[in-house]
Amino acid sequence: MTLTRDLVRLIRSKPVSRQDLDWAAFFVLDTLACALGALKAGPARMLEAVAPPASGDVARRAFYLGGIAHILEMDDLHRDSVTHPGCVVIPAAWAVADDRDLGGVAFLKAVLAGYEACCRVGMAVGKAHYRVWHNTSTCGPFGSAMATADLIGLDEDRAVWALGNAGTQSSGLWQFLESGAMSKHLHTARGAESGVLAALLAAEGFTGAGDILEGSKGFFVGLCPDPVPEAIAAGPERPWELIRTSIKPWPCCRHTHPAIDAAIELHGRLDGAEIRSVRVGAYRAALDVCDRPDPQDPYSAKFSLQHCVAIALADGKVVQESFDTAARARMAGERSKVTVELSPTVDGAYPRSWGVEVEVEAADGRRLTAERKEAKGDPENPVTRDELSAKARALLVDGGMAEGAADRFIASVWALAEDAPVRNLNLFARRGDAGPTRLARSA
Repeated sequence: MTLTRDLVRLIRSKPVSRQDLDWAAFFVLDTLACALGALKAGPARMLEAVAPPASGDVARRAFYLGGIAHILEMDDLHRDSVTHPGCVVIPAAWAVADDRDLGGVAFLKAVLAGYEACCRVGMAVGKAHYRVWHNTSTCGPFGSAMATADLIGLDEDRAVWALGNAGTQSSGLWQFLESGAMSKHLHTARGAESGVLAALLAAEGFTGAGDILEGSKGFFVGLCPDPVPEAIAAGPERPWELIRTSIKPWPCCRHTHPAIDAAIELHGRLDGAEIRSVRVGAYRAALDVCDRPDPQDPYSAKFSLQHCVAIALADGKVVQESFDTAARARMAGERSKVTVELSPTVDGAYPRSWGVEVEVEAADGRRLTAERKEAKGDPENPVTRDELSAKARALLVDGGMAEGAADRFIASVWALAEDAPVRNLNLFARRGDAGPTRLARSA
């Protein structure tokens, strides 16, 4: 037995209830809204030029949708694995299900399976992996391969081959953050595409290493200084990992969210008082990725604890405009008041808890504190169906969709759990059609 075979068997032995299907539709709506909400962004235009969504190439369609789903930084996050499974798994599952005209139930079951594979591999890579490697990019191909394997009916051996060839394609380095480059969108695009390719090849008899994870020249040896192999098959009785995934309410790196949540609370308690200093106590991974005192572009600002805390304290909210040139200039002085440091208590609870300590000293002498063990959108503090629908509607309208079309699209996603055809989502309708939405370049 190998770890990938254990993983396939675990996933295929888990029961799927109607409530599980509803949860899967919940995350499908979030991911697709994030993707369609990004259609006006420059990187979306570039991805479309290289991988046009109307292409008949299933893997390229997964590539395009996976790339645009991560542009706005509002897609989901699984804390224990530090992955964004939705933007890799759902584009792959959608591309295959749409191509084969499958029903919503098969699609949603594949989404559950894909999240499980991505997240379980992510939980096994260990903490040190994340210092250099982007977990979503390295672990995502296992999820997209597993979802595709289920949709195209691969037997156990071929599913193992698919995971083997997904793992050998794993990649994605954090170096892009140093210059604010666009590579993160490529990470999710390739993560979605790689798994589809791996599974389609396996269907043709193309073999892959069954011991890709634990082998002497495999994934753990090459990429993981402190792997946790037992995490692959631990707790098979747990709920699906999709259900343990967080939804983002704010359009920035998930590591900033606990601090934003705390800062918004403190904004209300400050009553407009001037701030003298701010201390943020965080865990090591948040500091590694988000200690950016002077961001020079919107993307870097979305990865800056200093900026996110400063603007949440000042405005009591964080929106897309919170990261533009004017907002960064307005917050320059406030960011300089924010000190970020490692909190041993918070760090010790990571990654199961993504917490923070925020302390503000006001000019009037008051010291105000707020702590978070989790943020809004986490499983312990979830968004409701109505809240998610409101988020999705706003994103869809921002992406160029009429409000009525947005409501029809949302209804089409909820209907997937009733086995409505995946093609009802109509993602590739021509511009100007009356269908729910379109993937086309925005004017």
